[in-house]
Amino acid sequence: MTRLMTLSIAALLSTTALCAAQGKDPIKIGVVTPLSGTYAGIGQQVKWGLELATQEVNAGGGIMGRPIELIFEDEEANPAVAVQKADKLFQVNKVDFLTGTVNSGSTLAVGQVAERAGKLMATTVSFADSITGDRCSPNVYRVNARAGQQSAALAVWLSKDKPKAKVFYLGPDYEMGRSTVAAFKSSAEKVGAETGGEVFAPLDSKDYTQYFGQLRAARPQVLYTSVAGNDTVRLFTQLAEFGLLNNLTVVGASGTVTAQNIGAIGKAAEGFVTGVGYSAEIDTPENKKFVAAFRAANKTDPDLYGADSYGLIYAYKAAVEKAKSTDTDKVRAAFSDLKWSTPQGEKTLRAGDHQAVQTMYVVRVTNGKFQITGQVKGEDAVGPDNCKRF
Repeated sequence: MTRLMTLSIAALLSTTALCAAQGKDPIKIGVVTPLSGTYAGIGQQVKWGLELATQEVNAGGGIMGRPIELIFEDEEANPAVAVQKADKLFQVNKVDFLTGTVNSGSTLAVGQVAERAGKLMATTVSFADSITGDRCSPNVYRVNARAGQQSAALAVWLSKDKPKAKVFYLGPDYEMGRSTVAAFKSSAEKVGAETGGEVFAPLDSKDYTQYFGQLRAARPQVLYTSVAGNDTVRLFTQLAEFGLLNNLTVVGASGTVTAQNIGAIGKAAEGFVTGVGYSAEIDTPENKKFVAAFRAANKTDPDLYGADSYGLIYAYKAAVEKAKSTDTDKVRAAFSDLKWSTPQGEKTLRAGDHQAVQTMYVVRVTNGKFQITGQVKGEDAVGPDNCKRF
């Protein structure tokens, strides 16, 4: 058989599978994510990751012969807007499942909407430990690493590279910011770090210099921050302009410096260290294939948001096929301790609190690129199940 005939047959089979899937009612997934505002860059990666996985699944025949249909709504990283958009997707668009929320406050609020609608949702972005902890919901899942997992990985680096360092904390003033600061402070103090102070800035702050007096007075060796999106660009730019980066190591949450904003931050990002659940530098055939496909589709590398969003589609596919249904109760049962493959390796959705267990990586920005400097096993990073509501 000639190469041309082989390619033609493969294309025909793919087209046949897609047409068969398109002949059935779609499985609708609502995506409430920020497509404008401070977190628009994060929402863009979410959108790209979901779209790439959806294209692959649909090309392979969909889920049980049904194509996936994504329906996007802009939540503007605003919990009140997110609730309105989620309610519309459930009540008007009749989506089977929902994802996309970035702001942790949005995830918590939309989780209540999902409970009322009797549907399941998952975040691929939100960090706040409370989402799968003291404010957990039977209808909410998280396939990305929570604040505690990121902090566990970063604390391993801190204990080796900056033992007994004084750390100053600067976070955004909402659920995610306070949760990430609390999580890392706890992990850092356990390995001998000293706390030099903390401040919380409003989301979409334009001027961080008002906090620099406290930062200078504390004389820390390390600054931890969990600002994200455009806020990171402003913070790092102002730190550089005021000469504060000369004798300061900046570390932070995994969403602080990403593929989406590192170009705008420029040299100020050099040396930044974080604990992440994904890096484009993961050296496996599966990740290399994913990065190549993502780059071809979007002309940029995936970050953790793109990778985790991509992986969610395959988690949902595995659960629906296991349940042989999109019924909420049946899919919930299928999600229990579900194992599935992702670009960053195998993940497990823990039955008790609906939190993904995964390998964590320590990443440093070197010469403008992210480089993996260490890793922590998923079981060592995930921490205890603190969900008591179901």
